[in-house]
Amino acid sequence: QLQLVESGGGLVQPGGSLRLSCAASGFTLDYYTVGWIRQAPGKEREGVSSISAITENTYYADSVKGRFTISRANAENAVYLQMDSLKPEDTGVYYCVVAWKEKDGLDYLSSYQYDVGGQGTQVTVSS
Repeated sequence: QLQLVESGGGLVQPGGSLRLSCAASGFTLDYYTVGWIRQAPGKEREGVSSISAITENTYYADSVKGRFTISRANAENAVYLQMDSLKPEDTGVYYCVVAWKEKDGLDYLSSYQYDVGGQGTQVTVSS
């Protein structure tokens, strides 16, 4: 069974950090493009970051560039999203997704051009 499980969310004060984890089962994550999407209440879903499989190029939304870092942990069959200098506007449910075909950029995230998604993890940035 193909499955993605996100973890690492929680409540953090502005300026704090969290590391989200996306763990895969039933397939090998480092063969595929992996992305993170977030959904905040009352807002459209936003593609936050992505890492391609072949080139391992990384991509970030302008809103998180310089604060978030996506990386692979192949030994753990996982992908991480390190989130630093968190802001209240980073609040939302963060979902990990996988595309079987190689993807560049973030457009595939907003257009639902991916194949597997997780259940999400809540991130709340508040004082």
